[in-house]
Amino acid sequence: MAAIGYLGPRGTFTKMAVDTAFNGGEKQSFTTIPNCIDAVQNQQIDIGVVPLENAIEGTVQLTLDYLVHEVRLPIVAEIVVPIKQHLLVAPDFSGDLTKVRTVYSHSHAIAQCHQFLHKHMPAAAFSFSSSTGKAADIVSSSDEAVAAIGNRLAAHEYGLRIYQENIHDYPHNHTRFAVLAKDKQPVNLSQEADSEKTSLLITLPSDYAGALHQVLSAFAWRKMNLSKIESRPMKTGLGNYFFIVDVNQPYDAVLFPGVRAELEALGCGVTVLGTYPVYQMDV
Repeated sequence: MAAIGYLGPRGTFTKMAVDTAFNGGEKQSFTTIPNCIDAVQNQQIDIGVVPLENAIEGTVQLTLDYLVHEVRLPIVAEIVVPIKQHLLVAPDFSGDLTKVRTVYSHSHAIAQCHQFLHKHMPAAAFSFSSSTGKAADIVSSSDEAVAAIGNRLAAHEYGLRIYQENIHDYPHNHTRFAVLAKDKQPVNLSQEADSEKTSLLITLPSDYAGALHQVLSAFAWRKMNLSKIESRPMKTGLGNYFFIVDVNQPYDAVLFPGVRAELEALGCGVTVLGTYPVYQMDV
């Protein structure tokens, strides 16, 4: 049975995704995204699950940059789950939000709830934690008037009370989680896949007029639908970028080799980060 690692501790959205997507398996939490990815690379675990992108805050840059610059592990599946952020407090909290001195959570979670925090807790300070689960853990052991932003699982795991449900600014908030495995082995999830996707890493030979247009044209005239294109710095100097392109179809023996050949003829580098099923989960 597979050993599954995830961004922990208990009560994170990543843990919710893992619990929903996988039936059985040994599950192990890691304190940081790099630690989880390294554990897959070093074969301490078989599968790693890390956040990749949020519908409100965008790409989790640490995940993407670590996969590109540090450890090249293939993406073997994607899990998409709805994100419902709640305000969590100690069971004996008085109920007066003006007395809350600090709100703890992951930076993305706090950013997803700015309107609520601005309106109801304008004087509270924000303290960023490594995860929403860690924020709940901090609040559970604090004697001060503090609160956390997290999910229902975190409230249950750490004995907190949900003071206000669904405090996120936008109702259609989802997070994509990348499932990583060292040897591209398929994973068995608890439901059928909803779609398939291929992610590519593309580097340009140099910054010249029309370069990106030529790259996109290789997909466009083949009528290949791109769900995402994002540039990230190569970390080799200002103005040097790579592109992440998500194509809404599995890698095949005709279209993708044609794209690769066309781009390589332009001097571009093309790396397949993964071709994988996408699972829409209801948590």
